[in-house]
Amino acid sequence: MAKYSIIIRNGHVIDGKRSAIKRADVGIEDDKITMVGDLSSEVGEKEIDARDRYVVPGFIDITSHSDTYWTLFNYPLQESLLWQGVTTIIGGNCGTSLAPLVSGQELEAIQKWTDTTTINSNWQSVEELFEEFERHRFGVNVGTFIGFGTIRRGVVEDINAPASTGEIEKMKFLLQGALQAGAFGLSTSLGRSHEQIASREELVALSEIIAENNSVIKYHLRNEGEGILPALSEAIAIARDIIQSRQGNGSIKPFRTHISHFKILGKQSWPFFDEVLHMVEQAQHDGIPVTMDMFPYTRTGSNLYLLLPAWAREGGGDAMLERLSNQETKKALVENLKELTLHYEKMVVASTFRDQTAIGKTIAELAEDTGLSPEEVILHLLHINNLNVSIFNEIISEEHLIGLAKRPYVYFASDGAGFNVTKKIPHMLPHPRSFGTFPRVLNEFVKEKSILSWEEAIHKMTYLPAQLLGIPDRGLIEKDAYADIVVLHPEKVVDKATYENPLQYAEGVEVVCLNGTVVLENGEIKKDPAGTVIKKRNPSS
Repeated sequence: MAKYSIIIRNGHVIDGKRSAIKRADVGIEDDKITMVGDLSSEVGEKEIDARDRYVVPGFIDITSHSDTYWTLFNYPLQESLLWQGVTTIIGGNCGTSLAPLVSGQELEAIQKWTDTTTINSNWQSVEELFEEFERHRFGVNVGTFIGFGTIRRGVVEDINAPASTGEIEKMKFLLQGALQAGAFGLSTSLGRSHEQIASREELVALSEIIAENNSVIKYHLRNEGEGILPALSEAIAIARDIIQSRQGNGSIKPFRTHISHFKILGKQSWPFFDEVLHMVEQAQHDGIPVTMDMFPYTRTGSNLYLLLPAWAREGGGDAMLERLSNQETKKALVENLKELTLHYEKMVVASTFRDQTAIGKTIAELAEDTGLSPEEVILHLLHINNLNVSIFNEIISEEHLIGLAKRPYVYFASDGAGFNVTKKIPHMLPHPRSFGTFPRVLNEFVKEKSILSWEEAIHKMTYLPAQLLGIPDRGLIEKDAYADIVVLHPEKVVDKATYENPLQYAEGVEVVCLNGTVVLENGEIKKDPAGTVIKKRNPSS
């Protein structure tokens, strides 16, 4: 009888911990790795020849929107991610999660990404959400953060005011329960309508709960353009206060701050880059753990309404739509947009709720077609599509991508979602990052530009995010780790998706093993999903 259920033979193993590449076999029993070394005298029930291939841990996408885009349910195998070598995704990002729900109305927040009229939820708590995940079974492992906007909307509802003391206590209760159920921490999106009114007292109170539970607070910064310095300073200052307070109480548990999809938007803001990195590195020097993730593209994929000034976004969607119906307010918004010096020829409509004829066109092209000014086009699109418009906007510096990729505290994540190229994707042109982020990193930053070694790049996609999350037995290839393993061809790994034609799977990933089950092999994804729910556990270090 074979000792191993699977043996991956003759591969060049990159273990995720930045160890030198080594030639070795990998033995798997059930869902765990039980041997890394010479298995030439052993037999496996299934054997995979990885000669001339790299054997690496499955990639961990720490900033995923498959849950809130609803693609987790529409495309449960998450094919566009598996073809990249992604085996674990973490949702609940950017202030929005699928639980906990107080009334169920909180799910209306995801209408900017999906049609909520087709959604039925049968859960409220995180425990119930995880049970629903297990019933569905997905093609990748799934975990979640808790959205600040979600719990705030559930408690404060649509009142346009800071939370009261009693409401803060209710939010703390919800967050505590979610963390105990296995959520990884709290995510924010402080520039969005429901969170921008939140008081510092709210953030500090919830951060204290995060610290008590040895978890992570994950920021979509309040401003990623001209206000990036005060936005980053806000996050670091809260972390500093929490850490100093806990040290005064004798606590040694770490409080970790992570910045999602870090970038600086717009040429007028690019000169802040060095100062931003200095702020982060000074914080680290002062004992404040701050990390970031990034996607390797110069175009964002974001909601069009975020171009509106903060005063226009106050009060939520209904208040914004009312302003868009007021002629005097519209004139003020047009003037405000003109002051931003936006490059409309580089701004492509990626998704709409109703008017699909605009998808794939630039704002400049739509202005020419309609005879409206570009600013009027933006307001018109938002109005007729109930604010549900997203865009690709080329406002990220290529030089910044390179500078960030080199930093040891910067991880890689997609900020995208899982799709299937053979199934209809209504109202949407997905960002190519949903199909190509991880192979793009390997192809551009390792092979073409030689910014990173293979060991460094893999480290940033696997072991580092696993350690941040507190899942010490994933993101690495060693004995007793879960068998989430990717076999890739180093010469052939490449992203294929483009902005014009994003529905193209990456190439070069030849085998994916998930929890000890081969789920991708010989050019096809197996129909039997092997993903599981990933829950927070204390890190090993």
